[in-house]
Amino acid sequence: MEKRLNALLRLALAKEATDIHFTRRRFEIKIEMRIHELMYPVKSEKQDLRLMRYLQYLSGLDVGNLLKPQTGQFEYGIDGNLLSLRYAVISNMHFTSGVLRILNKELKINPYKLSLMAWQNDILLKAVNADSGLLLFSGATGSGKTTSLYSLLKAVAHKKIYTLEDPIEVINEEFVQLPINEAIGFDYAEGIKQIMRHDPDIIMIGEIRDEKAARMAIRAANTGHLVVTSIHATSAGGSINRMVELGADKRQLADVLILLSYQKMVYTKKNNERLVLYELMADEELAHYLKTGKHSDAYVDVTGQLKKLVKSDILDEKILDQRSHLT
Repeated sequence: MEKRLNALLRLALAKEATDIHFTRRRFEIKIEMRIHELMYPVKSEKQDLRLMRYLQYLSGLDVGNLLKPQTGQFEYGIDGNLLSLRYAVISNMHFTSGVLRILNKELKINPYKLSLMAWQNDILLKAVNADSGLLLFSGATGSGKTTSLYSLLKAVAHKKIYTLEDPIEVINEEFVQLPINEAIGFDYAEGIKQIMRHDPDIIMIGEIRDEKAARMAIRAANTGHLVVTSIHATSAGGSINRMVELGADKRQLADVLILLSYQKMVYTKKNNERLVLYELMADEELAHYLKTGKHSDAYVDVTGQLKKLVKSDILDEKILDQRSHLT
């Protein structure tokens, strides 16, 4: 089993995949890798059903209770690297889904070159160096939100940074990183409450998921802290609607918001190089949107940026729909 697992992990690392998906339907196994938002199939082998059971064993899951959704974490050495891996599994009598996530991949992104556009890099760096306020990042799964958050935080100097994550995805010894553990009552809301007693400058919350976390994030931002977090939304402006859906007071939200960001991963036409497009709202644009609920005439969203890059022959829209087998 180790040989097969090593082969899949080497392929995942080479292709910069974040997750390996295993799907069993009766006796057939399907394997896919998520690479920058998109899912790519991998040729399966007969031993992959045994590999799924082996991953349950490595993760410390209860192999005798397969119908219960379970999640476990373990470390695994390969080619001189120690990987932190999380395996989540859910099953019924005819179906099993397992997802192996690579958590501690090394970040190689220059925080001063996150965006193709210099003015967007200036906005991002200005926001993360603010003394207090709320920065909301959104984007699809695999769009690189965590990479953006960590890359920006690495550009901040002489400040105490605490993170709350479920799980911790990137190990950084410069930050105080705390994993969420709901089994002992340490959820995002409780984590924020405890961190605020430790005199932080910046609090990074992996994801706003519920009403308590939304309220606590606003409270922390309203008491002299910079809060950087992500939320599920389909646009920068949609982040506001999502926070309101989670019970946030829109007036309090308007008082603390200093940046909204939505990002999308795309690929160049000529060499399939990865690019990240950012849809940013800050300063006058953010104030205009909060007041009117609409964008200004000068605002360019991700779709507008995409059209410009396609027109410039940098991108081909068809590349977003392409799939190919990994070998």
